[in-house]
Amino acid sequence: MATKRDYYDILGVTKNASSEEIKRAYRKQALEWHPDRNKSAEAEQKFKEASEAYEVLSNPEKKNAYDQFGHAAFTPGGMPGGGPFGGGFGGGGGQARTGRYGPFTYTYTTSGGGSPFGDFGDPFEIFEQFFGGGSPFGDRRAQKPHYHLEISFKEAAKGVEKTVAIEGKKRTIKIPAGADDGTHLAFADFDITIGVQPDPVFRREGSDVIVEVVIPFSLAVLGGEIKVPTIDGDLKLRIRPGIQSGSMMRLKERGIPHLRGRGRGDEYVRVNVAIPEKLTRDQKELIEELAEEGL
Repeated sequence: MATKRDYYDILGVTKNASSEEIKRAYRKQALEWHPDRNKSAEAEQKFKEASEAYEVLSNPEKKNAYDQFGHAAFTPGGMPGGGPFGGGFGGGGGQARTGRYGPFTYTYTTSGGGSPFGDFGDPFEIFEQFFGGGSPFGDRRAQKPHYHLEISFKEAAKGVEKTVAIEGKKRTIKIPAGADDGTHLAFADFDITIGVQPDPVFRREGSDVIVEVVIPFSLAVLGGEIKVPTIDGDLKLRIRPGIQSGSMMRLKERGIPHLRGRGRGDEYVRVNVAIPEKLTRDQKELIEELAEEGL
């Protein structure tokens, strides 16, 4: 019998990962290995592994059982009494459903106590959110045309309206603030998946934004003020004397608005100190004097 891979390794997260980190990791794996996007021979297996790992790690009870007993928690006879989920993923009197998606055949089995897909609640919603409605389990509704729309980082962060041509007709698409790469928007007669272009300044992690700034050595020693970019425009930031290269400074609620909720994330500014490569004779003498004093 083949040894099953560790669920944390499959998603690339640690045991201390938050539910949001687990969801984000699964989304990344699912987008990479979904057979509609990835035509490699291993895509189907990788996608199934990621879905199975997310099924367990997104459910607090199943995650706790897995942390204690590993895969034995879900294997019939693997634990005394069959384990807390001893029927496995298909046990417990559940109902199996199969469907075909391209060249692949999938089986989805409920365990009787609810959906195995964690807080998504419904396996179809995973595909609707991530892939624009392309569920491999069969359609529950009539097929609609599906389109892909590219927008900039700031347009995704702040929201934007786009006028597009759909089947020869101009349509205005309102994209809410906080949209991310892969966000799915469903309309009455068509669906759209958003693609977000990378930004040279801002890097997104969930609802937070990471910005890298470089300051001169003198400013790091003496302190002062700098301007840092935010998605709302430049902001003055106070640099304390003696700041170390690599230090992170938090700008509260200067990040991405939450797509389905109130509030917004934070911006984190990583300060990197530039060490001069060439010095004048006077500058070198000053540094040597500081070195003599142990600085």
